[in-house]
Amino acid sequence: MRGVRSVDQVGVDERAAALAKRSIKKTSKLWALDLAIRCMDLTTLEGADTPGKVAAMCSKAVRPQPGDGSIPSVAAVCIYPAMVPHAVTALRGSGVLVASVATAFPSGQTFTDVKLAEAAGAVSAGADEVDMVIDRGAFLSGDFRKVYDEIRAVKEACGDHHLKVILETGELGTYDSARKASILAMAAGADFIKTSTGKVSPAATLPVSLVMMEAIRDFHRETGRMVGFKAAGGIRTSKQVIAYLVLLWETLGAEWMTPNWFRLGASSLLNDVLMQIAKERSGAYQSEDYFTRD
Repeated sequence: MRGVRSVDQVGVDERAAALAKRSIKKTSKLWALDLAIRCMDLTTLEGADTPGKVAAMCSKAVRPQPGDGSIPSVAAVCIYPAMVPHAVTALRGSGVLVASVATAFPSGQTFTDVKLAEAAGAVSAGADEVDMVIDRGAFLSGDFRKVYDEIRAVKEACGDHHLKVILETGELGTYDSARKASILAMAAGADFIKTSTGKVSPAATLPVSLVMMEAIRDFHRETGRMVGFKAAGGIRTSKQVIAYLVLLWETLGAEWMTPNWFRLGASSLLNDVLMQIAKERSGAYQSEDYFTRD
């Protein structure tokens, strides 16, 4: 990790702020909002989650706006491992993927064999993707080998299924640490790197997302391997989503502008995007009462 270059903090902050001011209009904005829906991982990660709540969310994931067939399905639903069988049943034949958090989400503080068993159990239950958390304690104490070995082992436990590696950047402290963790996760076999669990503040931010996207860009230039990016936590409005899409376009380019390589963790975000689409089409905002709850 000593060979990973440092991050220009001032440069990152200024570039992220400048890109956030970009404005897109009408047809381009509708295209961006449509893409945002197709890239969403509709998420519920609460202790009070029930099979009924997950089934209702899956229905929303498949048909976000009942009666409007022009609105696409989301990319995936993201849930706890115990809820995977219920999501698999509800989504069968829909094309919407099932993603499960694992490895002692959100803290990552348990034994490695427990983490591997949880990841393997989620896949066995029918999950298409696994979102794991890194051991931030090991990373921050300089035990990079442990972090690397755990990611490699979880990737093996997932087999051919996609592994998203959550860095929890809000606990890493610096942009340099975020870049190092990004490179480490990709070198260990991550299919996606993800900003946050959504349980720690700050969660996803534009500057740290820029740092991670630049790490993906540089890793691709060095190795030829594409790695996806997922922003999660604190993204609630269409305006925020468009800023992330602009950042993605300017940093990684058109090839990453698909659900195969870009995801957004979402709970309340979906309805805001639906309301913005309705406003762009009709010229007037509609009440939240016209949209189903996530």
